[in-house]
Amino acid sequence: MRRILLLAVLGLAALGAASALAGPRSTSGGGPLQVVAAENFWGSIAAQLGGDRVHVTSVISNPATDPHDYEPTAVDARTLAGAQLVIVNGIGYDPWAPKLLAGNPVSGRLVLTVGDVVGIKAGGNPHRWYSPANVQQVIDAIVADYARLDPKDSAYFDRQRASFETKGLAAYKAEIAAIRKRYAGVPVGASESIFAPLAQALGLRLVTPASFLEAISEGTEPTAKDVSTIDAQIARRQIEVWVFNSQNSTPDVQRLTSAARAKGIPVTTITETLTPATATFQAWQVAQLRALRAALARATGR
Repeated sequence: MRRILLLAVLGLAALGAASALAGPRSTSGGGPLQVVAAENFWGSIAAQLGGDRVHVTSVISNPATDPHDYEPTAVDARTLAGAQLVIVNGIGYDPWAPKLLAGNPVSGRLVLTVGDVVGIKAGGNPHRWYSPANVQQVIDAIVADYARLDPKDSAYFDRQRASFETKGLAAYKAEIAAIRKRYAGVPVGASESIFAPLAQALGLRLVTPASFLEAISEGTEPTAKDVSTIDAQIARRQIEVWVFNSQNSTPDVQRLTSAARAKGIPVTTITETLTPATATFQAWQVAQLRALRAALARATGR
């Protein structure tokens, strides 16, 4: 059924995209670069780096939407066809995006695939916006693409990047440094692989079986052995904090989360996309980091 829907979308989009085949609209007239991000966390960063020289549209922006299962529309395809720069996550996270792009080839359009930028191939953990180091790599790549598309404004984009890195991301970087300094090595549990890159950056010891994290993230059934392992970790209080993705709360996750609360283990949440949808990338991340730091403080007394 998904294949039929996607083929229908491609067919409808092709009817409206014929004029785009000659290439994206030039910026010589002073108009902003047209940028489309598959997900709003990358879109937020792109908008802040581009300032008034770009116009960014994010395809997935509803916090209730699961990006793994997103079904694109003909409007999405036409939006991508009109973009001068498209930012997709890749690594199997948004497989609908490259299919729409392939169905609407546009001369001169740049496509930034995050997985390619950070060197993670299909099958790896796709949640690279939870890796501060990868976020920095994507920042650099976006600014480089802006300069390629609009060379006359390259100095402006450099200033935007400097401001974003030193001011926009200041609280984000401070929270990461504070958690790493005080709580490095603390054992924690998580409901899925979305938290793994951030746990590594924070120096936390994520003890949940990797196969369980991946199964929940990919929507497959975790093994009984993995579930039993996590049950034991919670029952014996071998974790200090439980972190779960509230946008992907399966029955297993709900039960484990309730069990953690019942044992007095602090629970904190993260989400896949901006929450609320109007938040900036850094405001969203800082709120989650502060909640995590508070949970770690309660658990450890530090």
